[in-house]
Amino acid sequence: MKERNVKVVQGEKSPMHIVIAGCGRVGSQLAEQLAFEGHNVAVIDKNASSFSRLGGTFNGITVTGQAFDEKVLEEAGIRKAGAFAAVTNYDNTNLMAAQIALSVFRVPAVITRLYDPDRRHTYKELGIDYVCGTALVAERMKEKLLAGYMVTLHERLDLGLQVVEFFLNQKAEGRKVADLFDSERARLLTVFRGNESLGWNDDTFLSAGDRVVVTLRREGLGLVLEFVDRESIP
Repeated sequence: MKERNVKVVQGEKSPMHIVIAGCGRVGSQLAEQLAFEGHNVAVIDKNASSFSRLGGTFNGITVTGQAFDEKVLEEAGIRKAGAFAAVTNYDNTNLMAAQIALSVFRVPAVITRLYDPDRRHTYKELGIDYVCGTALVAERMKEKLLAGYMVTLHERLDLGLQVVEFFLNQKAEGRKVADLFDSERARLLTVFRGNESLGWNDDTFLSAGDRVVVTLRREGLGLVLEFVDRESIP
């Protein structure tokens, strides 16, 4: 295992430990993005030479081994992980690793890369989230991993809409509703402060710890992710 110093980005309450299986093009890009944002990232790959894809500024952990090996996962810190992404070049490896992360180690947010779209039904039956396709895979996976701290109350996949609930973090403190939400991509429905529903308008000031219910379009997820409290789940 190779470990480097971790940088913490100012403004975050605390970094999340994230384990990534696979250090190919997508895995290395995802690892660098998450590490740059201040998260503690551990990358697993069966070939040590693959870690050369990580840039010189990557400040996480690298572990050589199979992603579905429980000992390798433990070396990567899976027991303290808040999220796990399986992005090797093989669907079977990704599926096995994701199942272990989900059922054995009970990682809160688990996602895999899926190459064969005909297997989507199997993944859905197992309750494993996935990203299928090639374009912007790393960015989409990052959004899905961090969105694991939202609770989905309702979803219309055919319309690209979901109603989610989450707590606001310190970045939202003193910000107006209009600064965080808009009616097209991320529409605020309800604000709870403590146990009370708060009357609000676009000029209402929000506080860290407020619990909000929001209607999100797919393109609106990126707008609100930085304001999601990753230490509290509704």
